[in-house]
Amino acid sequence: MKLPKFLLAALLCIAFSSAQAQTQVKATVTIPGWGVAGNDNATYYYIPATETYYDVRKGEYVYQQDGKWVRKTTMPVAYKNYDLYNGYKVVLTDDKEPFADYNNLRVKYSKTYKGESQKTYKVKTTKRGRVKVKQK
Repeated sequence: MKLPKFLLAALLCIAFSSAQAQTQVKATVTIPGWGVAGNDNATYYYIPATETYYDVRKGEYVYQQDGKWVRKTTMPVAYKNYDLYNGYKVVLTDDKEPFADYNNLRVKYSKTYKGESQKTYKVKTTKRGRVKVKQK
């Protein structure tokens, strides 16, 4: 009788420690070097000049191509030389995908929209890895 209780207790301990380990795992989010400094909680950037989103978590650009939303690791070909460091970016912090609000964003932030000046990140590479430093 003692053995089954011991096995049950051992299984419960293993299950509990496994569940605890799973809750401590965090997703690594890398804000791009051209990201807006001081907005580490951004989930998407909307880039009005290109009518493109950037998914911070997945590191992908999201835009319409032939009437469908596509995800790519590069900007649309028409904007391949667009300067992301100096262009205006709208910081979005919602967890939902913002495409449903696309028409409202297009109206609110036209292609020529120039909001307040934005500071980007200056990425400094060290021997231990990459460290982000706010640009002055």
